Amino acid sequence: MLGIRVYKKNKEKMDTKKVLVCGATGFIGRNTTEKLAQRPDLEVYGTYNNRPRYDNDNVNWVKADLTNKEDVNNVCKGMDVVIQMAASTTGVKDSINAPHIHLADNAIMNTLLLRSAYDNNVGQFIFPSCTVVYPSSDQLIKETDFTGEIHPKYFGGAWMKIYAEKTAEFYAGLGKTKHTVFRHSNVYGPYDKYDLEKSHVFGATIAKIMTAKDNDKIVVWGKGLEERDLLHVDDLVSFMQTAIDTQSTPYELVNVGLGESISVDGLVKKVIKHSNKSLDIEYDETKPNVMTKVALDCSKAKQVFGWTPKITLDEGIKKTIKWYEENLL
Repeated sequence: MLGIRVYKKNKEKMDTKKVLVCGATGFIGRNTTEKLAQRPDLEVYGTYNNRPRYDNDNVNWVKADLTNKEDVNNVCKGMDVVIQMAASTTGVKDSINAPHIHLADNAIMNTLLLRSAYDNNVGQFIFPSCTVVYPSSDQLIKETDFTGEIHPKYFGGAWMKIYAEKTAEFYAGLGKTKHTVFRHSNVYGPYDKYDLEKSHVFGATIAKIMTAKDNDKIVVWGKGLEERDLLHVDDLVSFMQTAIDTQSTPYELVNVGLGESISVDGLVKKVIKHSNKSLDIEYDETKPNVMTKVALDCSKAKQVFGWTPKITLDEGIKKTIKWYEENLL
């Protein structure tokens, strides 16, 4: 077992909360860590393992294997808030062709962290569930619309999330730690995976279009008719900040999304428009896709936390294209 190594940064301390972001070098984890580290009332710790840590003067880095019980207990000690953003993930290709590959590691990480948060008297545990637990629907989906009817392609991952939700609810009932669980829609923005093999639909679309030349063809997997709710990562982080600042109840489970859906075909056309490129679209029906439609009803998040998304899809696409140009091209 690797020993825990903490890289502490000098920061003037006030009456602060200690916040641990697990998976701080991943997509959502990095955005969460960087935003929270700007707050003078939070002392932020971030875990890393396979990916190297990045430089941030306001982050205390902790190297840890979150599938190892001793490492998990060490990183949770003394924390006021634990945000579980560590995960083993890839894109739709693996979801279809190798749906088992991430299940064990994610289930182990979540189980160990939830127990350790309770054992170490952590004040709040924040956990991201996912919309893969919902059936396809032409209507906005509420939290109560979970029926146990899981799309066959999402069966393993969705039930792993439900298990974690119920484990969080169980620990919340024991009274030491309050738990915030949110079922988020497809998230996009800076530091996403822009890799055609491993990325989700938004990252793959941006990568295809931004690396294409005028008059190239953009290949869409399937017919492009499946619809997704797309949320900019800044809005997701703003939800977590609100939960840290305002939640007083032992357990909350809410949807966090944009509240509207767009087809993959429509997304591709929007990104092409905002990229100012002249590109053709080709549909490859031999490629894997999951024909579902999901858009979230986020009225409970507004009622309980006063949270609503602020970034429209068009604004989010333009922000992402600008970041991609400045950081990856």
